[in-house]
Amino acid sequence: VLALNGKIREVGEKIFASNGKKVDFGSAVKSCEEAGGTIASPMNEEENKAILSIVQQYNQYAYLGIKEGQTSGQFKYINGMPLNYTKWHRYEPNGKGTEKCVEMYTDGSWNDKKCNLYRLTICEF
Repeated sequence: VLALNGKIREVGEKIFASNGKKVDFGSAVKSCEEAGGTIASPMNEEENKAILSIVQQYNQYAYLGIKEGQTSGQFKYINGMPLNYTKWHRYEPNGKGTEKCVEMYTDGSWNDKKCNLYRLTICEF
């Protein structure tokens, strides 16, 4: 039996999983696509909690599948859909166009961040 030690979480129709690797945003998106999924994009509180449990397992911040659009301060899912759920940390987002990506903190809240940092890869399937 393969024990993944909580690195996989199932919520509704989605499965969230991490390979434990820390990479930049573009590489995270690419590795999730290569695995047949997409970068984790929480659409509700339940999904956010599932991703959070993986973030806490590794004790690492993780990029989410959310990016700033053409309009500064306007974020959407990387598939272009508008955000219907958010969990911004207090005073976030505050990058004003300079921080295009979104990371999840170890408390489950979100922060806008530059896309070239190394963050935990979490995919959804």
